[in-house]
Amino acid sequence: MDLWISRSNPGKQYLVSVGCLVVGLILFVSFRDYRAAGGNAVAGFYLGMLLAVIGMASFLTTGKQSVLVDPQKRSITIVDVRPMSTKQRVIAFSDVIDVNIGYLGKRSNDVSCYYLRLSLANGEEYPLFAPGRFFAGASDRSVVAGWQRRLQDAIDK
Repeated sequence: MDLWISRSNPGKQYLVSVGCLVVGLILFVSFRDYRAAGGNAVAGFYLGMLLAVIGMASFLTTGKQSVLVDPQKRSITIVDVRPMSTKQRVIAFSDVIDVNIGYLGKRSNDVSCYYLRLSLANGEEYPLFAPGRFFAGASDRSVVAGWQRRLQDAIDK
């Protein structure tokens, strides 16, 4: 197996962050005079405030994640580049006990995101191709099942 490099899509992350921020600000400004309007306006004001804070926080922490599976070095390297920091984690193939498929979302809402869940020797569960990072194909279970087979084959060799 050759070197396998996969990168997240920070553009979609920024789009979700900005959308949350904009909707929050619209609600916040629309219901700023909630004392005159009543109970639902209070809820709209606080919801707007909450969405604006979440949108701003996610905007500031959005970054690009790269996953490198190297069969020659028998390791998985995850590089997480954010505006304020860069983190790197290396997981040796020998530390991986099991590779499963994780799921985030609700089928009834047509919102789903699949990822690989690595069970490590130290008892930790590590999400590879993490939800919310928008890796291409993460919403298709068959694609993620292919990732699982490909990774498991590399580990088993």
